[in-house]
Amino acid sequence: MSEIKTPLPQAKPSLEVTDSAAKRVKAIVAGEDRPGLRLRISVSGGGCSGFQYGFALDDKDEEGDVLVERDGAQVVVDGMSLMYLLGSRLDFVDDLTGSYFRMENPNASSACGCGTSFAV
Repeated sequence: MSEIKTPLPQAKPSLEVTDSAAKRVKAIVAGEDRPGLRLRISVSGGGCSGFQYGFALDDKDEEGDVLVERDGAQVVVDGMSLMYLLGSRLDFVDDLTGSYFRMENPNASSACGCGTSFAV
């Protein structure tokens, strides 16, 4: 009797970094002249919807960090924040309203008008 094996479902990437976001991260880091610097994304309580995104440059490793690389750009997320960001997409927008990083988060049930805070 042979065993029937079914393939495991494909896991979604923890966080997608768009080409535009990768280029912007690389440009920001290049202007800082600090080796090992990368963009850190965090989620904390606050904002008008309950949680807010944080973006900072960081060169330190923390326990539970997850590193996402694209085209030489490095983005790091701590394990607790990653729970709220699984399957999200980091993009960089440059339009008439300004230039900013934008999170497209499938876990958010609602978000504020400016997109910096969200609810789950």
